[in-house]
Amino acid sequence: MKIMDIINDNTVFIGLDVNSQEECLKVMAEGMKKAGFVSDITTYLAAVKEREAKGSTGIGFEVAIPHGKSDGMVAPGLAFARLKTPIDWNSLDGSPVHLVFLIGVPQAAAGDEHIKILIALSRKLIHSEFREALLAVKSPTDLYQILQDI
Repeated sequence: MKIMDIINDNTVFIGLDVNSQEECLKVMAEGMKKAGFVSDITTYLAAVKEREAKGSTGIGFEVAIPHGKSDGMVAPGLAFARLKTPIDWNSLDGSPVHLVFLIGVPQAAAGDEHIKILIALSRKLIHSEFREALLAVKSPTDLYQILQDI
């Protein structure tokens, strides 16, 4: 599965103005519903919150990759947000989060598609040039050019 197959204009939020992790996740999940990836936002967000309770998905470098496997998902989906103002995410390095990738896959999905997506993103996000490019995107098209090789 290519990242470009699971993201679209409905799931890209550039300059997202939110005040909390919960508000961020809700807005992003609503975009995933609009895109047709989510059928039940409440069920999907419960899975994401359950995963977050096991340990923060704030991986450091001002990045969070929340994710969940849920019956509330119709198809694998990815949302991206560059936040207007960084927010607290209980990140591993203590820094607030500026970039968020929200991943969702159906509970019944064979294998661990969300883990494959997570690994592919993580490999790129450790590079400062990649993160700087994400911070500079001005449109979904800019984002797609950065993500197309993942």
